[in-house]
Order: sequence, then structure tokens, then C-alpha cells
Amino acid sequence: MWYKQITKEIEVSVRPMYRHKDSSPKDNLYVWSYDVKIENLSDHTVQLLNRHWQITDATGQIQRVQGPGVIGERPVIEPSLSFEYSSFTHLTTATGSMRGQYEMTTSEGDSFFVDIPNFALQMPVRLVSEQNTAHINEAGSPAPQPV
Repeated sequence: MWYKQITKEIEVSVRPMYRHKDSSPKDNLYVWSYDVKIENLSDHTVQLLNRHWQITDATGQIQRVQGPGVIGERPVIEPSLSFEYSSFTHLTTATGSMRGQYEMTTSEGDSFFVDIPNFALQMPVRLVSEQNTAHINEAGSPAPQPV
């Protein structure tokens, strides 16, 4: 599922994917990758300068990530063109969310912020069921869960 948002004629689309093989629920490690597409719908060339992410887990704990560019680049995006990249994040809970902003500038030197849509980080339902089944002991009752 793609999450989309347009701010000042820049469309940001994000698609998160749970990384089952990289996650370890027994160790409270849940990993997601996410694809991002930034499309310039304006008549001006823009450059992405900085990123600002807010990552929230199921307990409400917030992690903030800020820095220059994305994946080591500060892409310049011409009108009607886009820039795409992939990255990842991890949580200690099976669900959470991410949102943020990109700080951008036009070729004329005007700075502005572009919103990154709020998107859910969730394990697929079938994996949640498998995880819950794994916590059933031989007597058929739920095994104690770590706190």
C-alpha cells in the first residue's frame, strides 16, 4: 500500500514492507524497509537538503532522525521528474508509524518543507497469527509473555 501526500507541488509516496527474514520477534526486533518516491509537480527545479523523521512505536516512544539528504545524496529533481530510494527502520514493537519532512530549496534559493505522509509499520496478519501460535505451550495455554 502506498501512502501519498502533496505539499507545495511535491508529491511524496511511501510504501513500507515488513522484513520477516530480518526480524526476530523473540528478541523484540521488528524490521521494515520502505520505498520512497519524491515527484516534482512544480515548474521549478528543487533540491532535497535535509530529512526529519519521527518514528513512533506501539508504546508511544518516539525516535527522531535528522540529517543531510537521503541515502547519502542531496538529489536535484527537475520539473515533472522524480527521485526514488529505499531505506529501512526497526522497532522493538510489532507495530508503529513514521512521518516526517524533507527540507528543500528551489533553484532560486527559496527554502521550504515538504511533508512525508504518516504511514503504518505493521506485521502482516498471517505473521501475527504465527507469532501468537508460537507462544502456546504444550498444555495448550498461552506461555508467559516478556514484559
